[in-house]
Amino acid sequence: MLSPISIATPSTATFTPKLFSSVSSSSFNGLRVRLSFPVRVSPSAVSFGKASSSSVVMMAKRDEELKEIRAKTTEEINEEVVDLKGELLMLRLQKSARNEFKASEFRRMRKRIARMLTVKREREIEEGINKRLSRKFDRQWKKSIIVRPPPSLKKLQEEEAAAEAAEKSAS
Repeated sequence: MLSPISIATPSTATFTPKLFSSVSSSSFNGLRVRLSFPVRVSPSAVSFGKASSSSVVMMAKRDEELKEIRAKTTEEINEEVVDLKGELLMLRLQKSARNEFKASEFRRMRKRIARMLTVKREREIEEGINKRLSRKFDRQWKKSIIVRPPPSLKKLQEEEAAAEAAEKSAS
């Protein structure tokens, strides 16, 4: 029932809705609305997202992080991906146990893993490895992963062992 939008200039749009145009058999003629009005939107008035200064800072951090990732070898990237996935698992366990944790860490870790895998795939593309072969290598790599505790769990275990040793030496 609505007519299409016609755009006169890049900054002017005209909306012309036609409602109840074929309702003549009813005894209630009620409301007939025919609007034709220009809506002006200036490009500077449109804002998408947050302030531009904070997005510039975020882009700089992201570029810095990508440079750091690209400086690593593929084996180092694989090791760090395994560690980050273990950390992500630990976060999920903390959440399920209702322990204190930072919810923002989920997104940060997922993004970091994605960036690492992206750099890894970019390198495969440079080597001429197609998508199908890449998936095959990924499956082989995942099967070859030796399950080990994430660094945060190792650190926690070391702290507990140090506390026990201090407790034994004190008594």
